[in-house]
Amino acid sequence: MGEAPLRHRAFAIFYAGRLVSLLGSAMTPVALSFAVLGSSHSPTDLGIVLAAGIVPLLAFLLVGGAVGDRFPRNRVLRLSNLGAGAAQLAAAAILLTGNYSLAALVVTEFLGGICTAFTTPVLRGIVPQIVPAESLRQANSLLATGRNITKVAGPAVAGVLVGTVGGGWAIAADGVSFVLAALLYQAITLPPAEKSEQNSVLHSVRIGWRQFWRIPWLWRVVTAFTVYNIVFTGGWLVLGPGIAQDTIGAAGWGAALSVRAVGALLAGLVMYRFAPKRLLPVGLVGAALTALPLFALGTHANFAVLAGTTFVAGFSAGVMGVAWDTTLQENIPGHLLSRMAAFDDFGSYAGIPIGELLAGPLGAAFGAPAVLLVGGFVLVATSLSPLRSRAVRALRHPPVPVP
Repeated sequence: MGEAPLRHRAFAIFYAGRLVSLLGSAMTPVALSFAVLGSSHSPTDLGIVLAAGIVPLLAFLLVGGAVGDRFPRNRVLRLSNLGAGAAQLAAAAILLTGNYSLAALVVTEFLGGICTAFTTPVLRGIVPQIVPAESLRQANSLLATGRNITKVAGPAVAGVLVGTVGGGWAIAADGVSFVLAALLYQAITLPPAEKSEQNSVLHSVRIGWRQFWRIPWLWRVVTAFTVYNIVFTGGWLVLGPGIAQDTIGAAGWGAALSVRAVGALLAGLVMYRFAPKRLLPVGLVGAALTALPLFALGTHANFAVLAGTTFVAGFSAGVMGVAWDTTLQENIPGHLLSRMAAFDDFGSYAGIPIGELLAGPLGAAFGAPAVLLVGGFVLVATSLSPLRSRAVRALRHPPVPVP
């Protein structure tokens, strides 16, 4: 096991910035939903506002990856967080002053989505620059643990703020959290970059695309999980609540979601100590186990069974998350890492709206339980499919040194 990541000053600062930013961001979904609905009384407005953040994220994500490989990542993080903070503070001002405007909120969310597109690829690219290679798994475990803690605490804090002073203040808190994170990132010092491409950003994207398809284990896993996200999003997030409403009720569904979060939180703690030599294959088996709640929902299992399978799924997803981030950072050269992370993220995000759009019609045509059961088998097959590749099976943790 490597040295504790928090002993490294740059990582400790980065970790503090991530916790601050994540806590603020975890409050936003609840706060924004209630704030928009409270001001407009229109679910359509809410859907438009939410879409305004996703569309630019997809549109600019690959550019964000190229920028993250070309410029100092601490600088990109600082500027993107400042931009996101300004966008959220502007949205909060619109809501707090009672000057609700759908167009204005669409603009702020659009700008925030652009900033997220530049932030996301850099987050994984910067970690190998601020901790030694032997500490990457522990660093990713700490980041996953912090992320899961904020997912539990953030919505709860947002609920209190929405119920007392209004959702606008929770959104303002998110804006402040981005600014504070940017100030922390200012204090991070990075070593000199391995390479500095002098090509245009768009040319760097094209180079990254060619490199992506030259790494068999990478594109196999990314394409598999594009399909995974289509199935999981449609089954768990769209069809799942409807079945749960008819079986265990809304309270039971909320409890199941909390159990999943606890499982994911525990996974981060376990992966800090657990160091399998075949890290990615272990993660892929974990991803296959996330199908268990779909089987439980599809068979109308009782709450105890659903909660148990959901806990296993949350834990297994947490294992896969740490395994995948660490595998990327250990096996992708630093000058390509943000672009490869961007292609990975693009595949994941692109699958979400497809799953959301397909689930309803498929459920209506074949019945939600049947769709969930078939989806569960598809998830298992999809998650394990990369293991057919020798390139995937050959990966080791830590990587075998090249003579």
